[in-house]
Amino acid sequence: MIRRLYFLMNLCLWLSAMGVHAQIEKHAHWSHSLRAPKAPQVGDTIEVVFKAKIDPDWYLYASDFDPEVGPMVTEIELTQLRGAKAIGQLLSVNSIKKYDEVFEGQVAIFKKEGTFIQKFIITDTRVSIKGSIHFQVCSDITGMCVPGSYDFSVSVEAQAKGSGHKEESTVNTPTDNRPQAIDSVVSSDAQVMKNIQDGTESTQARFPATPTYPEKKQSLWLFALTAFLAGLAAIFTPCVFPMIPMTVSYFMKGNIAQREGEDQESYRQRLQKARRQGVSRALFYGFSIIGIYVLVGTLAAVFLGAEFANEISTHWLSNLIFFAVFIIFALSFLGMFDITLPTSFLTKVDKQADKGGLVGIFFMALTLVLVSFSCTVPIAGSLLIASAGGEVLKPIVGMLAFSLAFAIPFTFFAAFPTALNKLPRSGGWLNSVKVVLGFIELAFAFKFLSVADQVYHWRLLDREVYLAIWIAIGIALTLYLLGKIQLPHDSPVERLSVPRLLLALLSLSFVIYLIPGMFGAPLEALSGYLPPMSTFNKIEVKGSDAGNQAATNTEFPAKVKYGDLFELPHNLRGFFDYEEAVAYARKVNKPLFIDFTGHGCVNCREMEAKVWSDPRVLKLLRDQYVVVALYVDDKTPLPQSEQYVSPYDGKVKNTIGRKFFDFQITEFGANAQPYYSLLDTDPNKNPRENLLLPPKGYDLNADAFVEFLEKGLEEYRKRHQE
Repeated sequence: MIRRLYFLMNLCLWLSAMGVHAQIEKHAHWSHSLRAPKAPQVGDTIEVVFKAKIDPDWYLYASDFDPEVGPMVTEIELTQLRGAKAIGQLLSVNSIKKYDEVFEGQVAIFKKEGTFIQKFIITDTRVSIKGSIHFQVCSDITGMCVPGSYDFSVSVEAQAKGSGHKEESTVNTPTDNRPQAIDSVVSSDAQVMKNIQDGTESTQARFPATPTYPEKKQSLWLFALTAFLAGLAAIFTPCVFPMIPMTVSYFMKGNIAQREGEDQESYRQRLQKARRQGVSRALFYGFSIIGIYVLVGTLAAVFLGAEFANEISTHWLSNLIFFAVFIIFALSFLGMFDITLPTSFLTKVDKQADKGGLVGIFFMALTLVLVSFSCTVPIAGSLLIASAGGEVLKPIVGMLAFSLAFAIPFTFFAAFPTALNKLPRSGGWLNSVKVVLGFIELAFAFKFLSVADQVYHWRLLDREVYLAIWIAIGIALTLYLLGKIQLPHDSPVERLSVPRLLLALLSLSFVIYLIPGMFGAPLEALSGYLPPMSTFNKIEVKGSDAGNQAATNTEFPAKVKYGDLFELPHNLRGFFDYEEAVAYARKVNKPLFIDFTGHGCVNCREMEAKVWSDPRVLKLLRDQYVVVALYVDDKTPLPQSEQYVSPYDGKVKNTIGRKFFDFQITEFGANAQPYYSLLDTDPNKNPRENLLLPPKGYDLNADAFVEFLEKGLEEYRKRHQE
């Protein structure tokens, strides 16, 4: 009796949990309409327009980006095509292009609403078109990704080819309760993109590298902080720091000594007035510096608007140009040459500064900006290049933060000249600051080369090559700080200062942190700056844990189904076909760990990088479970003998991805990824009855995942003891 009550309690808990976890997610609501002449004839072009209304905080992948990048592109599958011929590919109308840090490539997405067009040419008087739209939506909040499909059908009665006036008509399907305002039938794809008006405001969309909703604001604040620190760093360069006392001397012009016959009270009042004027003039000077830099940022925002900036941030040519610019900046900082403006131009500006008044002060600020050009342009220019990521505000915010930090000391010492005596004297340490910045510029230059390399799959900078370059730069910087390397304009290092030693230790620590990455460590803190793990060519180290794996996998088959298509992370051994995995799990008496995943699942990659990498999780998966990864978005065709009609939706499942996606829906009632299920392998029960625990979704809490695996193992042992 107690055992029956225990079973019923567990059953209730499972069912309630399944109600939470195993639900069909639907976040894109589709409709379609036919655009055709009122009296269509053979030879005419017709268009099927698809509209997707997307739930708030979700985005839909478009069709106009390289599917090799990773995410699932929206595509059309035609199951019946009579009396017509498809023209070109499925078009995305006004999609948002975005560089994705996780997949290291350019993607295209829609927010709120997406529009797609497929064009056909009529070849017979009776036209019948049936098919499906296959798509993937992902959440801005949780990062959950959900693939789906939308069925459609269109029929047209056409006339034999002839002549006569034609009027356009738009026929909406019953699922579309809103008229679609489309002006005219056009022939070219570019004209379609221009003329289609969907009646909604254009929206800005983002594709976050991590699935947190406020990521855009955080990244903007982080960029502003970086720009502010860059402004402070620019002050301690050889062509800026010496300008501070020169600036103060300009504001100290004018005699404020007591005049002959002037009483003490009058002199005191004149002195206070002069000080107030000095402070106000210094503030105007500071705001002039800020205004000049913000003007540069505003011009960059105007000419590098969101769409253009997104385009140049991923195009191979622009990234190669940025790479070359950063290299030039780095070589300039290292002392190979100086970047300067023409002397005649500087002289003209300096003459304007001598006029006095507010105009003179403004030109004094402009003179400072121009004279310090050779030291500030590599830093400010780098910020402008880094801001080319799609947000119009970014270059403005970057220049505002940079100039604010840059202007603070000049404004302060101009207002309070006596504080100048506390500044350290100029010397060789200023050139050392410049050289350190040069090494940093050199390291970041390879980020732009890596972007082009990843987008276009050149494989020039695989992860280990990229890391090797950074390690070499870090070692060179460490040796320089220790005085073992001298560059042009350097003074001999006779004695190592404490700040220099601390910076050397910091640089060496960074190098030590990078070294494990050469052997496969994920280096999560730098995930946004390094090439993805998929480009990593593993360096095997004999005597590591290879023997342990061999011992625990002595019966593991030498070849598994689909093993040539997929691989598990962290050198795990497992399967990619459910039936094969079940058979092996029964053979070795272990529970089954099912990973419903996808090539385009951002959260799946994050779980693998941040949770699966935990040594406790890896040990449990490697030693206690049989792991099977089922890719629900893979496009590899199934052999004819393995294709079948799903009892769930009545459709033919003809690819690996559709087979396993149908398996997830029919057996577990879920369609989101990642989705982890722990199963017993009782041949007399179906997969749902074999569940050891309610399935688990996206959760970056490694402790919770360890508990999930341990409880599943405990339940498996209980069942096999009875």
